[in-house]
Amino acid sequence: MIMKLNFMPDFKSFYANARHVINISYKPNVQHFSKTLKIVLVGTLIVGILGYIISFIVEHLI
Repeated sequence: MIMKLNFMPDFKSFYANARHVINISYKPNVQHFSKTLKIVLVGTLIVGILGYIISFIVEHLI
């Protein structure tokens, strides 16, 4: 097995990709942030409720 000892090309590629992501990203306005927050909270609530129901079924009915 040959180990790769030169990490500079990988680091340069990562740095270039990170800069690209930062350059194309933007700060959301209040409405967009609020809508995203609501969607995330509802999704988390749904997953939590489903998990509780499944856990209840497994613990009490099986």
